[in-house]
Amino acid sequence: MISTGYAALDASHVALRTVIAALADADLDRPTPCSQWSLAQVLRHAAGDQIGFAAFLDGGAGPDENPFTPSATPPQDPKAFLEQALNRSAGAWAAVDPQTEEVAVPVPPNKLSARVGAGACALDAAVHAWDIAMASGQPSPLTPDLSAELLVVARQIVEPLRQFGAYAPELAPEQGDDAEAELLRYLGRDPRWTAATTGGAGAAVGGVTAG
Repeated sequence: MISTGYAALDASHVALRTVIAALADADLDRPTPCSQWSLAQVLRHAAGDQIGFAAFLDGGAGPDENPFTPSATPPQDPKAFLEQALNRSAGAWAAVDPQTEEVAVPVPPNKLSARVGAGACALDAAVHAWDIAMASGQPSPLTPDLSAELLVVARQIVEPLRQFGAYAPELAPEQGDDAEAELLRYLGRDPRWTAATTGGAGAAVGGVTAG
């Protein structure tokens, strides 16, 4: 595993790796909080987004498919499929000084400070780790500290993305919400979503465009 030098991004990559490592083959067809997509599609989307961030940073090739129209066919080896994407992303971010004032990113306005840009990449990985965990009956991979840090980033980048359908409208807060619930509601996700209810309030299809 490549250390990026950005703690939230490293933690989010660990979260995504952890939930994918625990999947069974039968899980890949399960419904997810991203109401239009199966678990396999969320996995493909999340991997494509990581490659998309890397492509903006290193000038290399983007993802093989449009992350917003992911195939429903499960990857032959989900762990390896994800790993190549996370390694590409981590390697690209590791080459970026955290003090850099402006880097190219695939979210409006397409240039952010290195720290906010890495946070945007982390947000994408972490929220899709949550989607996959909920779809497959795993514990949430979001910690209070990570959730609080990602919410700060989300409030800086998400509003322009809503108009493109990347995130659903914010859900109203509820009494007793913790940092994780506050983050999820801001991203248009119901913290109480389970596969058994297949959606509740639902969520948008999910993340950031990869280019």
